[in-house]
Amino acid sequence: MKIMKSTLTNSPKLTLVGAGTGDPDLITLKAIKALKQADVVLYDALVNPELLEYAPFAKIVFVGKRVGKHEFLQHEINELIVENALRYGHVVRLKGGDPFVFGRGYEEMQYAESFGIPTNVIPGISSAIAVPELQHIPLTHRGISESFWVLTGTTKTGEISKDLHLAVQSTATVIVLMATRKLAEIAELYQIYEKSDAAVAIVQNGTLPNEKIVIGTMKNIVALANEQQIDSPAVIIIGEVVNLRKKSEQSENQIDNSLNKPKTNHEHIVNLLTIAHPAIHSVA
Repeated sequence: MKIMKSTLTNSPKLTLVGAGTGDPDLITLKAIKALKQADVVLYDALVNPELLEYAPFAKIVFVGKRVGKHEFLQHEINELIVENALRYGHVVRLKGGDPFVFGRGYEEMQYAESFGIPTNVIPGISSAIAVPELQHIPLTHRGISESFWVLTGTTKTGEISKDLHLAVQSTATVIVLMATRKLAEIAELYQIYEKSDAAVAIVQNGTLPNEKIVIGTMKNIVALANEQQIDSPAVIIIGEVVNLRKKSEQSENQIDNSLNKPKTNHEHIVNLLTIAHPAIHSVA
């Protein structure tokens, strides 16, 4: 790459920052401090623009990549990082989710270091964990799931990850990112392994006001997703833990119903305790 003439006043530095899942409140204090100290911010498509308000004096550059739409190719982003660090100083590379979870953050860090630029990483909240959690879907649950896999639906070759073949055969919860366009292939794979009844949830725009969720099984999830016009960005959650969300909803509905019925104070308290802890019962 051609190095531009430096007008540097600050020492060159790169900080990879995880911006979290989209909700601007789900970012770390350390990430906010880095943004306030930035001379340049290069940010992705999945980053909430509200976060840029923490860097009012920085040069802001959009380098987002979405399915079929690339503002910059990856090697061009790498070059921008180095060019801006050598010219302006502290570059914050603001990436959706966590920089090291399918974010190509390590590649960017290596490239910067090859030019002698110091680097640092600030972790972010990954959608792989936070989006299911905010839907009351635990990735692990005693007696149901002892582990979870996080896979990408967009490999370098454009094919489904070979690891998915292994994950399907386990009892683990399976999280697939960047895979809405591979949904039919994923469903077909589960049916090949005779797991067509596997529970699945797809959450689009997780943690945002326009969030959408569809729940089904591998038998009907493709039709349901088409009906609801589910598109990227979305998180696919597969496994028995998805059914726990339904139980959570039922408990919430029971509590809501109990609040709407007139009761004495004693009856009201006992009813709420009974819903939360079925083993508790009232003794007249």
